[in-house]
Formats: sequence, C-alpha cells, structure tokens
Amino acid sequence: MSGFLNANAGPRYRHNADESAPYETITLDKLTPILGAEISGIDLSKPLSNRQQDEIHRALAENLVIFFRDQHISHDEHMAFGRLFGDLHTHPAAPSEPGKPELMIIHADKDSPRANGEGWHTDVSCDLEPPMGSILYIKKCPPKGGDTLFASMYAAYEALSDRMKTYLDGLTAVHDGESVYRGLYKNYNIADKPQYPRAEHPVVRTHPVTGKKALYVNRGFTRSLVGLPRDESDAILRYLYEHMESPLFQCRFRWQENSIAFWDNRCVQHRAMWDYWPHTRSGNRVTVAGDKPY
Repeated sequence: MSGFLNANAGPRYRHNADESAPYETITLDKLTPILGAEISGIDLSKPLSNRQQDEIHRALAENLVIFFRDQHISHDEHMAFGRLFGDLHTHPAAPSEPGKPELMIIHADKDSPRANGEGWHTDVSCDLEPPMGSILYIKKCPPKGGDTLFASMYAAYEALSDRMKTYLDGLTAVHDGESVYRGLYKNYNIADKPQYPRAEHPVVRTHPVTGKKALYVNRGFTRSLVGLPRDESDAILRYLYEHMESPLFQCRFRWQENSIAFWDNRCVQHRAMWDYWPHTRSGNRVTVAGDKPY
C-alpha cells in the first residue's frame, strides 16, 4: 500500500496537517467539528485501491471515528478490512465466531444480563499493547435506541488547565481486566481464564500517527494512579472521568442495519447505550492490534 509504514514498525499513515485537502475517492460528512464522520462512495466488500486505503486511513486520523452505511460484508471480508490497518487482536475474554478467534460476537437480546460496552471505556486498555482500533459491524438493530456515543480524548486533554496538564505529565495508571472480565461472559458458557491482562500506561499518551496528546484513563479498566495515595488517586480519576464525559467532546451514532463504525482506541472512548430491551442488537467486531502507549 502506498503511503504507509509497516503496522508493527510505526504509523501506517503520515498525518497531513492540511485537513482541508479534498478527498478524491470517498465522500466525507462530518458529524461534529471535533470527531466523527460518515464515509460514503465506497463498497468494503470489494478490493480497495491504494488511494482508497490511503484516504480511509487519513479520514480515521482526522476524525477519530468513521462510519460506513449500507455495507454487506462477509466474516472474511470484515477481517480482511481490519488487516489493512495491522495485525488483528484477539480479545482476552469475549466469545468469537467458530474457528475465527479474531471475530468477536456482539449480541444483546431480551435474555441478556448485560450489553457490550455499556459504560465509558477504551477497548482492552488493560493489555500491555492495547488495540489500535475497533471495527464494529452491526447487522441487526433494535427499532429505536442502541446508539453509540464517542468522545475525543484529544479535546478532553486540550480543555484541561495548564496546571492540570503539568500535574498529569509523567503519571502512569494501572489498567486491570480482572474485575471486568471474570464471569462476564458466563451466559455464553465461556470459561474464565486463570488470569486477565493488567498493565500500566501513561495517563497522557502521544498518538503515534498524529503526534497529538490524549487522555488515556477510563472508568472501565483504570484502577489507580501509580505512586499516589489512594484518596488522591481516586479524586483525580473521578475528576478526569467527569471531565472527559462532557457532551462538548462527543458525537453520537445512530445505528442502522449493515452499518460499520471504526474508532481509534488511542484517542477515543465510547459508550454503547442499552436502551432497547427487549429488542435485539447483533453483529461482529474486529479489533486491530496496537502498540505500547507512550
């Protein structure tokens, strides 16, 4: 592919500072000025040209989360699209399609005790090398509800005071999957593993493609700030969670059947609304492997 580096060696897209340059092979409709864009004029079931691949990479870098409507792709095509961005990540706990461990099952119906992604989080941030991005393909939707909210962690970081930025500089946080994943998928008859991932990551990470700074703590996986008293750590994290969940940093995607959302876990958090019970929402997710945050 032209214009990219190897996914495991560095960024696949060299970010162009001129975000006003027109796209040639896709049409882009921004949801908000800070994040989110619907992409049209492309069929992901067909082989993509180098230029199309370049422009999808660029759209993701500039908009943080991108959406595709009216796509009809097979499991293999879903995984092939993910591999355009790097190796595929295997979820440490979730159910997957038979014989395809990289293809996670996303499903909630009237019998589900919970739905995937109900609280604000970044996917599998407890891994030593958390995922770069997630590609969710929803094939069955409830008649109403089931939206997903996305929040820019660039905007959340930039809105902090200079004093808070200085305070957070150099701090690391513990991300732990144990309390999240143990017993989480027992309704799928998924046996628990002896242990789940745990890692320490910088509270503020630098995006390897854009070079921008983003907050990198979340309610789902972050447990504490390293080297701080528990009460101080809890207070700072509580403030950051409330700050980063401001509607000012968000966009909201209303799903339709055969839609795809592709978000960058390095600079975005998301929350799936479970407001559609007893209806069904179902699909699959492919997750692209990432590297160690810095």
